[in-house]
Amino acid sequence: MCRNIKTLFNFDPPATHDEIRDAALQFVRKLSGTTRPSQRNQAAFDRAVEAIAESAHELLHSLETTHHPRNREEVAAKAKAKSALRFA
Repeated sequence: MCRNIKTLFNFDPPATHDEIRDAALQFVRKLSGTTRPSQRNQAAFDRAVEAIAESAHELLHSLETTHHPRNREEVAAKAKAKSALRFA
């Protein structure tokens, strides 16, 4: 799967609509193999993004867990440290 798509479940605060839509956009870009579709394909591309975003939104709000929500700042700090090691 695409490295740019991040886990959005079980965070405090919960994932926003924009974050969910951004993940859907990345997914459609990965599937279609393009970041900018032609004018002829733009409508289909946009429909796919909206459909996937809607499904993802429904999924995220339907999932249940007994784990405490993760802290966004802690997760971001870990990712930054991992990236620093990787690209050092």
